[in-house]
Amino acid sequence: MSQTSVPADQRLIQPGASTGLLDVFRRRYLLSLIIRKEVGIRYRGSVLGWLWSYVKPLIQFLVFFFALGVFLNLNNSIEYYPLYLLSGITAVTFFNESFSNATRSLVDNAALIKKIYFPRQMFPVASTMVAAINTVPQIIVVIVIALFYGWTPTVLGIGALLLGLVIIALLATGLGLLFGAINVTFRDAQSFVEIIVMVSVWASPVMYQWQMVASKVPDWLFQLYALNPITGAVELFHYGIWHALDPANAEPLPSLWLHALIALVVSIVFVIIGEIVFRRLEGRFAQDL
Repeated sequence: MSQTSVPADQRLIQPGASTGLLDVFRRRYLLSLIIRKEVGIRYRGSVLGWLWSYVKPLIQFLVFFFALGVFLNLNNSIEYYPLYLLSGITAVTFFNESFSNATRSLVDNAALIKKIYFPRQMFPVASTMVAAINTVPQIIVVIVIALFYGWTPTVLGIGALLLGLVIIALLATGLGLLFGAINVTFRDAQSFVEIIVMVSVWASPVMYQWQMVASKVPDWLFQLYALNPITGAVELFHYGIWHALDPANAEPLPSLWLHALIALVVSIVFVIIGEIVFRRLEGRFAQDL
């Protein structure tokens, strides 16, 4: 019987052969097991468990409200400033957690990688999904606080939030594949990622408004700033939550949807680049780990 006449799921394949990211989602059950393991480890031995996912953003809001909004009087310069800050931080925290964990995921699971073969991309992808699961309670807290202030959800606003999440997830996965693969051989990559994570909060309009950057730098430099995918994702979060509270004064980033589309394309490009580099280096993983 010829190989082509055998059903696709019964054909013999070369040991260790993989179709990369596509193979990860073909093995969804194994991916779900890794995600459950990571989520379980996060709250192992904790009394409050999942409640911490709600307590942390709520405490963040109270700190921002009093320390920055009241004591530093930023409530008068930016309307609903604590909510503006919290929505931006939620987006950046999602990126930072998924990117950092994806970079370390291969090294952290070295024992498993050296014992059995399955798509190594599964670890960075699982890290992004775990970060997304941890971000959901934070988004719920932000929405509940926004509803308290009189926020009315709209289809466009919800769409902006979802698009922002997709952009961050793709960008973090692509960068996680890239730096995670490099980190197996050169552990300096992890330190470099820590610098990126530290800068990301200040390289996007989280603590401040984009108008402050536009008024201080040349137009070409501001365009580079606006093309940063994290800037686009943060502004989508602002548009979905904060902008709806005061649309007359809360001016969104110019050409927001165009920048969001560019950010989405750039994030997809990083996924492709990350996958290419990952596939080239994965043959050395077991040896280098």
